[in-house]
Amino acid sequence: MARRKIILNQDDHERLQELLHSAFANAFGDKPYLRDLRGELDTARVVDVQDVPQDVVTMDSIVRLRDMQSHELETYTLVYPDEADIAAGKLSVLAPIGTAILGYQVGDVVRWKVPSGISRWRIEELVYQPERDCLTS
Repeated sequence: MARRKIILNQDDHERLQELLHSAFANAFGDKPYLRDLRGELDTARVVDVQDVPQDVVTMDSIVRLRDMQSHELETYTLVYPDEADIAAGKLSVLAPIGTAILGYQVGDVVRWKVPSGISRWRIEELVYQPERDCLTS
């Protein structure tokens, strides 16, 4: 099954490309989820900020995710690595779940490999999206 193209705004796309080519990302080695993110960026639908659909997870979005196995609901803010603090709910885009949700929409189920198998989470709600807030300001 072919994966759908993720949607990113131009600024996030450029900043993420720079991040993946940085010494910081290179320190992680060739992790499968980073290869996946590189592939997603290469094929992403890149749009102007005002053209980002209001239900797409972008950088600095606050998102509610449901674990499809335990049905637990978690809330995270998707951030760049230098802002990450999982205890405060700030999830790095370079974490496996962070790379999995970037650019996907409310209702999508994202999957990624974990040591115990495949983890599946549904994007339940987009509590906050910076692009949406910019349009209403």
